[in-house]
Amino acid sequence: MTDAATLVAWDHRHLWHPFTQMTDWLADEPLVIAEAEGCTLVDTRGRRYLDGVSSLWCNVHGHRHPALDAALREQLGRVAHTTLLGLGNVPSIELAHALVAVAPPGLTRVFYSDAGATAVEAALRIALQYQQLRGETARTRFASLEEAYHGDTLGAVGVGWSETFHRFLAGAVTPAVRLTPPHVFRWQRGMDPEAALAAALDAADRTLATHGPTLAAVIVEPLVQGAAGMWIHPPAYLSALHALARRHGALFIADEVATGFGRTGRLFACQHAGVTPDLLCIAKGLSGGYLPLAATFATEEVFSAFLGPYEEFRAFFHGHTFTGNPLACAVGLASLRLFEEERTLERLAPKIARLRERLATDVAPLAHVGEVRQQGVMVGIELVADRGRRTPYPPAVRIGQRVVRAARTRGVVIRPLGNVIVLMPPLAITPAELDLLVDVARDSIRDATE
Repeated sequence: MTDAATLVAWDHRHLWHPFTQMTDWLADEPLVIAEAEGCTLVDTRGRRYLDGVSSLWCNVHGHRHPALDAALREQLGRVAHTTLLGLGNVPSIELAHALVAVAPPGLTRVFYSDAGATAVEAALRIALQYQQLRGETARTRFASLEEAYHGDTLGAVGVGWSETFHRFLAGAVTPAVRLTPPHVFRWQRGMDPEAALAAALDAADRTLATHGPTLAAVIVEPLVQGAAGMWIHPPAYLSALHALARRHGALFIADEVATGFGRTGRLFACQHAGVTPDLLCIAKGLSGGYLPLAATFATEEVFSAFLGPYEEFRAFFHGHTFTGNPLACAVGLASLRLFEEERTLERLAPKIARLRERLATDVAPLAHVGEVRQQGVMVGIELVADRGRRTPYPPAVRIGQRVVRAARTRGVVIRPLGNVIVLMPPLAITPAELDLLVDVARDSIRDATE
């Protein structure tokens, strides 16, 4: 392997890192990961770190899990890639069958892609074409939540919006109709959760009544708006939005790219509300965090609208070169089997409870913690300059980055979302590692803020 110093030099000379101010990156020595095992990352100098964000929210069963490694090697001995355009392949068929068996009931069709944003793009295009095929030609818009994040391709940007991430793209996208989730009301207006829920649903009802005839679909991140800062809404909000969308003739799209595969304590977040969306987007944990793989589920009703004689051109003319890649699908199938074999969700429940207890006793009371938000193993710790007034830190303070650096010196890798510290460990994290994660988060926040 190339020596550590040379790797750093080449990184600084050639790489352009995502979501990164490269001026800062080039001024510092990067952390370069060389290997990993379980929930531990190892850098090029042999230093070990707890993977506190599941390698960007996607690792599920730990790194180098023997069953996943074996599945990858076994498939590599057969074929690495063939196209799904005009052909099938064994792992993609087997995985689709297994996914439909565990998905919310009624989702029967699986359209593969390779990332969360592409899964969302497929869902948006399916929804638009579905409405057109049904003769609903006025339904060309989407509704989504304030501060939603659905990816960075242009269609996904239109239904999401982050001022920081997307402000240079405003002229190139059609903005969605915005619905204000309960969290925003609670934070800005001091409402209790019940009042915030009632106000949010009343506003959604009025907004959808106004725009309903033009909407192809309503798209939601179920229970947790990840990139917004781990904003959480209750299952009642999700089920009510689902009902409103149906009432107004819009499809309901659940973006479970971040929340799927156990992150909320159930395999899919929609299951907390007993909701079956018309379209459901998954990625990240689908392959256990091993390879790029995404999928968009559809109901049979939606799928059937695309059927017809060849010359009518009702087909879904959309796809990607590596759609249904056999290597990724083989690992995805092995990952899905592990949920049952290792009783992953059953064993996760006490970890979620322990995490909630530790956050309440050790993190929430800290002087500059304004709010701790948790759903399953998805955690957002909002840091504030003034707790009484909930005054946010100015961006120039870079409080999130200061906490991350402090954590790294203690052997834990985490990432911030502005002033929000995100914890999202692999589901395979041990109780001892979970305690270490909370200990380091607490001590790093203290270092950075006090």
